[in-house]
Amino acid sequence: MRSGEAAMTSETRRDGLVALAVVSAAYIAAQMLADVASLRIVYLLGFSIDAGTLVYPFTFTLRDMVHKVGGRRVARALILAAAAVNLLMAGLFWLVAKLPPDMAVGAQPEFGAVLAPVWRIVIASIVAEVASELADTEVYRLWVNRFRQRLQWMRVLSSNAVSVPLDSALFCGLAFIGRMPFAVVVSIFWANVLLKGVVTVISLPWIYLVKERQPD
Repeated sequence: MRSGEAAMTSETRRDGLVALAVVSAAYIAAQMLADVASLRIVYLLGFSIDAGTLVYPFTFTLRDMVHKVGGRRVARALILAAAAVNLLMAGLFWLVAKLPPDMAVGAQPEFGAVLAPVWRIVIASIVAEVASELADTEVYRLWVNRFRQRLQWMRVLSSNAVSVPLDSALFCGLAFIGRMPFAVVVSIFWANVLLKGVVTVISLPWIYLVKERQPD
């Protein structure tokens, strides 16, 4: 009986590690895709938005899933790791754009024109990501400590209700204030909040795809 229980415990732990690996990889991938897609500004439903906003909002729910499977410490570590990865990615793009091209192939100016980072945007994005995701972590933890496994979808909704406007405000303020009219910055802020809110509602059921671990 004990060996059977030990086998079940081992299998449960292994399943948890697999789920954590998959969700963490999805989180990092979404962060990177959003940063690259943000280089293009698109016109959608009457608003001008960076295309990264089509992907980035999913990271908030993915972070909640990581928190559910791995706990707060793992979630916080993943947030900082994602920030480091995005900073390294921007640095690599900058370096590659600066290196002399092989003229046998051609000047290849397109790479630098598209992918060379605008450092003000990069820093604004990373600061907003880290601050909002850490806030998301704390709100999620408070909800779990109070309600345990009840109303899991409300964990996502309540934590995102704080992190989404915080992320949008920090990014728009740091990236655009002083560079464009304030009314335009406010319009971009509301467009981001509205789209991220829609994505939050769409992704609410994802929280039920992973199993709970003990809260910390």
